[in-house]
Amino acid sequence: MKHYESSLRTNSTVDQAQDSVTKLHNAVTQALSHPTEQMIDQAENSLEHAEEAVRHAPEGSVGGHGVDLSEDRLAEEKRRLASLDEPGAKARS
Repeated sequence: MKHYESSLRTNSTVDQAQDSVTKLHNAVTQALSHPTEQMIDQAENSLEHAEEAVRHAPEGSVGGHGVDLSEDRLAEEKRRLASLDEPGAKARS
């Protein structure tokens, strides 16, 4: 099933950054639900990709449109992922 917004997307670097952060969100959610070493490693790998994509987002934006949102979402996902390392978080299996 196609999403309506997909027809409006240009596959710009901002779109790619948003997609990468969405994948990171999904990976972090999985790691929080199932904090195994494999899930956490996958989330950390996804974080690296998202950071790279967000770094490149300004290159394809028009007037910075969408870059701040990508950066804010990335920061939130980094906080969520970091919560796995906090005292009291579930130990890696």
